[in-house]
Amino acid sequence: MATQMLPFYDRVEDALQNSTLQHALERNMPRFVALRAQALNKLIDEAALRDQARAIRAKSLARLDELLTRLADTVEARGGHVCWATDGKAAGQYIAELAQRQAVKSIVKSKSMASEEIHLNAQLEAHSLEVIETDLGEYIIQLSGETPSHIIAPAIHMTRQEIGQLFQEKLGMEPTEDIPTMTRTARRVLRQRFVQADMGISGVNFGIAESGGMVLVTNEGNADLTTSVPRIHVAIMGIERVVESLDDLAVMLQVLARSATGQKLSVYTTFLSGPTRPGEPDGPEEFHLILLDNGRSRILGSAYAEALMCIRCGACLNACPVYQSIGGHAYGGVYSGPIGSVISPLLQPDVPDVHQLPYASTLCGACQEACPVRIALPDMLLRLRGDAVQAGKVAPGEQAAMTAWQATMNNPALYRAGGTMASIITRLVGGREGVLKQLPPPLAGWTQHRDFPTFAKQSFSERWAAQHGTDEEPQ
Repeated sequence: MATQMLPFYDRVEDALQNSTLQHALERNMPRFVALRAQALNKLIDEAALRDQARAIRAKSLARLDELLTRLADTVEARGGHVCWATDGKAAGQYIAELAQRQAVKSIVKSKSMASEEIHLNAQLEAHSLEVIETDLGEYIIQLSGETPSHIIAPAIHMTRQEIGQLFQEKLGMEPTEDIPTMTRTARRVLRQRFVQADMGISGVNFGIAESGGMVLVTNEGNADLTTSVPRIHVAIMGIERVVESLDDLAVMLQVLARSATGQKLSVYTTFLSGPTRPGEPDGPEEFHLILLDNGRSRILGSAYAEALMCIRCGACLNACPVYQSIGGHAYGGVYSGPIGSVISPLLQPDVPDVHQLPYASTLCGACQEACPVRIALPDMLLRLRGDAVQAGKVAPGEQAAMTAWQATMNNPALYRAGGTMASIITRLVGGREGVLKQLPPPLAGWTQHRDFPTFAKQSFSERWAAQHGTDEEPQ
């Protein structure tokens, strides 16, 4: 579902100039990084645990067809219903038709990146269904008409002042910047929504093939209310989010909470096993599991299959110097940061300028180092850049520049002549200071933020020849 928005580099420039966003990023990103480091450092053998988590994710993907079939069969044996959704439209249509059959009018949702990916709210609202987000961060951005700016903390880009003003306008709250007061205001409104709702929609952090169980990992009680109070519960699970057993799950839960929020275990780790059974005091009358493909099968058979190992912890976002500078909305899609730069071109090709996202990286490797399952994100970012070039998605000026650079690098005489000319010109312009304060476009992007040093009077090869009395260059 493409939307009109500024070009990618304009979005980046706006983010860099947004003082409120910059303040929020400077306040929150270092805290996330520090909490993760502290939590992992307390493990007896962090490296071994991460290696084990990676092996589990690799095993799950290698046996995905088998594990998903076992999961679906077990869910159905326990009285649940399973929908194999090839794409977001199929998932949305299934839920809309279910709501129509069951006379559903009001829906509450807990946090689900998969539902954001397929623009589920817009699909359901087009069928005159009311959809209310109940995760506090998601509820805030729903009220403000925005999309999540972070996988874990959707409203991380907003200040308490902005949220207070929003609650005054939308919820009639008295003017305040007191966080407990704002939280109580949201709780009061949302509790009534839970009571009125006919359907609850949740995501799934992990599905357990051997038991048919669904696991939700949250820090708020809204997910438990979403899945137990309404008479119908619909869970949306990306097909890659399956594990074989409780033993596998135990490992994944250890790395997920520590990588996401620096906790040993999230406040709520909820196990769900379908509709309520005789003798159980609460729970939904109906349970529906939507197994969402939406391009994942295609990725599984490609050079980017490793991206499906992602457990949506957000650690790569927190560690990334680019995300730390521009936040999430500049990426344009639901998924941001390094993992978003990889999976958005694969899962959300309709995002404007999506082919440019892999360039939003310094390739420093901080993302792979932070990833609890060691996904080789820098390698895939480079590969995606190559794909974009092969597809002709490159500016004519950039193509001409790279062609000229290739010709120069392949011709030693031309390379030396270019170096000599660059040395003469830059030293003339740079003067005694030995730096250039301003370069012409497109190189002006460098000197907007830092000086450019002039080229040396002698190249390394010339200095080598002078010191060693030979024209032969070092090998």
